Amino acid sequence: MPFSFQFRWIPFIAALLAAIIGMSLGQWQMRRASYKEAIEHKLSERQAATPVVLGAAEPNVDDVEFRRVKVTGEFIDTWPVYLENRPYQGQAGFYLVMPLKIAGTNQHVLVMRGWLPRDVQDRNKLPAVPAPEGSLTIEGVARRNAGQLLQLGQPEALKPGAILQNLDIGQFAQASKFDLQPFVIEQTSNVQDNLVRDWPRPSAGVDKHLGYAFQWYGLAATALIFFVVTGIKRGKKSASQ
Repeated sequence: MPFSFQFRWIPFIAALLAAIIGMSLGQWQMRRASYKEAIEHKLSERQAATPVVLGAAEPNVDDVEFRRVKVTGEFIDTWPVYLENRPYQGQAGFYLVMPLKIAGTNQHVLVMRGWLPRDVQDRNKLPAVPAPEGSLTIEGVARRNAGQLLQLGQPEALKPGAILQNLDIGQFAQASKFDLQPFVIEQTSNVQDNLVRDWPRPSAGVDKHLGYAFQWYGLAATALIFFVVTGIKRGKKSASQ
């Protein structure tokens, strides 16, 4: 039987749109995977380097991002803020962020001290986590920011004890009147405060993005194959009548 194909515009446009959407989303997922692979490479490279000792000089954030850092100073426990919607092992919780005054300077740096669980009955009930007294030396990893989440609702005013979804260093500096370094530190050193410091890697999820890309490319291919197969079936049916 000779090959017969019946073309129709509406199925063609629908298949073409599905293919374009699938290819576009697949490429976006591939770009996300490549971006996270680049971050992982930078993480591995920079965290193997000697820690940067922070002082009065303000380092360039591009130079210290993902580097291990060491700083000596005192926590300003009158200015804690809490970043919500930070789950850990399936449990809802917060990241406790607190400024630290760098010893011998007027400079401060924001330290993500660790994770603590949220009260399941009252979101606003925060456990007391006293800061270590006096001068201490902490170590951690410099991050450009504390991570960005989709903002849900109107953010709370930036003040001591505020519960926030996102934290802007410039806004914190303006509200607190502290001279802040342009990055935050994910604390890794233990100071016996019962906070969890098992920080998620910003490069996590490469396999997930690759899997999603495969699904979107599969959708694009399925749409085109479906259009071709149904066109052939219509052509055969029309030829046999």
